[in-house]
Amino acid sequence: MRLGLQREIGETGRHRGPSLAAVAGVYAILVLVSVAVPTAMASGRHFPSPFDPGAPDWFAEYPSAALASAFLIFCSAVPLGIFTATASSRLQFLGMKVAGIHIALVGGVAASVALATSAFAAWALAQAGGPDARAVAHALHMFSFAAGGPGFVVPFGLLVAGVSVVAGLQRFTPRWLMVAGLAIAAIAELSVLTFVWPAAAILLPIVRFTGLLWMVGIGIVIPTSRAPRAQPAPIRAASAGAAV
Repeated sequence: MRLGLQREIGETGRHRGPSLAAVAGVYAILVLVSVAVPTAMASGRHFPSPFDPGAPDWFAEYPSAALASAFLIFCSAVPLGIFTATASSRLQFLGMKVAGIHIALVGGVAASVALATSAFAAWALAQAGGPDARAVAHALHMFSFAAGGPGFVVPFGLLVAGVSVVAGLQRFTPRWLMVAGLAIAAIAELSVLTFVWPAAAILLPIVRFTGLLWMVGIGIVIPTSRAPRAQPAPIRAASAGAAV
């Protein structure tokens, strides 16, 4: 009985869940592929900005590339959601009971939903071909950009900030990684200016791609285990009595 109790206590010392590093790696690969594949399918012409007057022509000429982009963006939303849930769960497992964990969870879920919404709009956009559909195509493109641009990046910044602060202050991550995360989060929140100042859109790819590195780094350094809890004194006494 005593051995079984010790085993039960010891087993609680390791977090059960997906590998954060592996999930972050899958997400990073999908994000990079979602950029490279449509560009290759469009003969080297990258996915256009909604502020480009010729953008509707790109979708009319390369509908398959637009479909591939929508598919891959949607796929990337899945590991982002898994990463968010796993990171929040692991920090709670490590003993953290602070608001930052829930801020990170809300931000990550919102970012994942925004990515999926952007993919849905991009999929619809790929169907809106023909010269008479330019106005519809432009509206769908703007909506897809809003969801997958600032709509994704701003809540993603909450995920980065929440995890960085909670993990960094508890020394679960190096200080430089916490500082880098806070810098990424600050830029992410500033990207909301894109809605009123299109030039701020330059902040979006900065956050998107530096965020990939941050996710992989967090996945590698956050511990998966904690020290097993010591047996309480009454339990030890009872065990000693049973042994006698």
